[in-house]
Amino acid sequence: MINVQDIHKSFGEAHILKGISTTFEKGKTNLIIGQSGSGKTVFLKCLLGLFIPEQGNIIYDGKKYSEHTDDEKRDLRQEMGMVFQGSALFDSMTVEGNVMFPLEMFTKQSKSEMKDRVDAVLKRVNLIDAHHKFPSEISGGMQKRVAIARAIVMNPKYLFCDEPNSGLDPKTAILIDDLIKEITEEYNITTVINTHDMNSVMQIGEKIIFLKDGLLEWEGTKNEIFKTDNEAVTNFVYSSDLFKKVRQMYIQEQN
Repeated sequence: MINVQDIHKSFGEAHILKGISTTFEKGKTNLIIGQSGSGKTVFLKCLLGLFIPEQGNIIYDGKKYSEHTDDEKRDLRQEMGMVFQGSALFDSMTVEGNVMFPLEMFTKQSKSEMKDRVDAVLKRVNLIDAHHKFPSEISGGMQKRVAIARAIVMNPKYLFCDEPNSGLDPKTAILIDDLIKEITEEYNITTVINTHDMNSVMQIGEKIIFLKDGLLEWEGTKNEIFKTDNEAVTNFVYSSDLFKKVRQMYIQEQN
């Protein structure tokens, strides 16, 4: 679990995060949504420890980040898995090499132990025959699954995803959403996802926070987002005719 208490972050005179407080629960898919410039990326980087807030606390499973020693901060970062927007795979490494990289960097496991772990996570993301392929030889959806395998190979407590469906076709995006949700539940991970994809919101949004101008404007579940009368949220979520119709259908069913 991650507790966020009144965090503020500025760059020069630009006040980006203006007192955000929320909780991200373990074993659930927690989504951050909002327009470009709302503070989503800065917020995610604060959660990752890449940016340090000037005010407030981020608490990981009961301990404030500010109270961690340097060694504890290093250990905490090794408990974090990250899926980047563009997958961020090493072009010169095979699929197996990309997934094994964190184990080689941060553990003292034997080669056979690392190989067994890589085999296990690649099997979990349904890539059992891709070990010796290079990123350029596989599809965008497969690259994303490699990125997820690499993110979970260290058995993290926390999984962060930045626009995991970026550049994917709708069908593949749904498969990636389902995979992230399944892994979150199986591994009991605290998963936080930055996304613009409203399909993701409606499909896996167990906890959704909506940021606007650096403030937490709204939070709730994928079902509660249908009911909200918060104008900023409805203007953002229901900007397309499709989602307007979905909301109308939901309201009619409830009545």
